[in-house]
Amino acid sequence: MFLIDQLSKNDIWIIVIGMALPFLATVLGAAVVFFIRGEIDRKTNSVLLGFAAGIMVAASIWSLIMPSYEMAGENWGENFALVPVTIGFILGALLMYGTDKLVPHIHKTSNIEEGIKTKKLSREAKLFFAMTIHNIPEGLAVGFAFAVAAKGGGGLTILGALALAIGISLQDIPEGAAVSLPMAQSAGTKKKAFLYGVLSAVVEPIGAIAAFFFATFFADLLPWFLSFAAGAMMYVVIEELIPEAKLSEDNHLGTFAVLGGFVLMMVLDLLLG
Repeated sequence: MFLIDQLSKNDIWIIVIGMALPFLATVLGAAVVFFIRGEIDRKTNSVLLGFAAGIMVAASIWSLIMPSYEMAGENWGENFALVPVTIGFILGALLMYGTDKLVPHIHKTSNIEEGIKTKKLSREAKLFFAMTIHNIPEGLAVGFAFAVAAKGGGGLTILGALALAIGISLQDIPEGAAVSLPMAQSAGTKKKAFLYGVLSAVVEPIGAIAAFFFATFFADLLPWFLSFAAGAMMYVVIEELIPEAKLSEDNHLGTFAVLGGFVLMMVLDLLLG
């Protein structure tokens, strides 16, 4: 358990707070359902999801892929550094692809249904699974980032991992709102929609804790884990966030939201990392 033994109390508290932030942010976003009637209009939805996409792209590059490459170079030399980065990234994307094909879920804006076809699940249950699938790679990314920072490799510090957690949390707030409002229309009550939002967010701290302690036992594979989380996050961005944002229909608002999210996450990482 060297990752814990070598940490100060302040570092441990930062890790605990960092792992809790995405969950709390998603819950906060889901709570918007109590204050807004109906669904978010198309332009606002485009801005919110575009902003979330920009943050996740930047987080994947600055907080996951770059530390993965640097750590792999430290362990095996620059000639082999691209191997775990590339293969890990592909495996992360393939995992999310497989999950898409197996778990029944509905994309909230397009109403496209994916996964194994079944009539036993309600529409709100399928919306819930879509939310949950999205949250899993975020939890893994935070957990693996803190594991790398605790080990002291890849140039990633505890504050750098915290920057990743903050960035993911910032995009979880509008994202939580963007999914809880259509959920209320399907579920029939705002309380039920909020509860679905909270339950979908539970996988984030669970995934973060599991990833952190899993990395404790397989520390040599940390570069693979980081790029794996990056691949999973990028799959979600390309498969869901950007198409749902409908960037081509909003007179560039969504495009600038993506750029704004990217710049914000880049600045957070450079300042704290």
